[in-house]
Amino acid sequence: MSGTKIALVTGAGKGMGREIALSLAGAGGAGVAVHYARDRAAAEETVRLLKKAGAGAFAVQADLTREREAVRLVGTVERRFGRVDILVNNVGPILMKRWDALTASDWDSMFRSVLQSAFYCMKDALPGMRERGWGRIVNIGYSRAEQLAAFPTITAYAAAKTGLLILTRTAAASEVGAGITVNMVSPGLLKGGRLPAGQIAPAALGTYADVANAVRFLASEEAAAITGTNLIVAGTWKM
Repeated sequence: MSGTKIALVTGAGKGMGREIALSLAGAGGAGVAVHYARDRAAAEETVRLLKKAGAGAFAVQADLTREREAVRLVGTVERRFGRVDILVNNVGPILMKRWDALTASDWDSMFRSVLQSAFYCMKDALPGMRERGWGRIVNIGYSRAEQLAAFPTITAYAAAKTGLLILTRTAAASEVGAGITVNMVSPGLLKGGRLPAGQIAPAALGTYADVANAVRFLASEEAAAITGTNLIVAGTWKM
């Protein structure tokens, strides 16, 4: 990235979110806001690692399934760092359960955590980006979200990620000419990830670092002409 930027990474306490936060900081980010939902200790460890790398950082808790909490999160970052230049929507746990065993609560929870959380954060971060004429939004998707295939064991998750892709491309189209790009990075099965029953993992799997590198590129000045893209980081997994 050219110059210093402020990033907000949701779900950044550990795993892929932490790797993304560290990658953005290493690319020249002046500050990274580390969002977490429940695990404060993990988020504080991410903050420690970011500060060790020379970046300004702090942790902030929010339940992003609630709109007012998303508004509070973005507002807190803007007050602390002055702005949000880069928003990475990483929240969205996977739920493996047969589609006909899903409860109404399961379905609602998936859409709230995967899709609505991103919608809320995007809506609240965009006004500041528009005012400054620069912004990068990267949503974390799923490698097969645009295949519109059958997903018997992850139906709600896949449907929500497909919805996130539609939201990503719609926002990208609406922000053309505003200096704002909106893209998706879609991982496949990663090392350490859960493999659906009866499936065999390929010999080579991607890593959190692979996903983080893709996010860092889309958040850079060099990616200014790339928007509405779904960048799949999955090798040949389920190609």
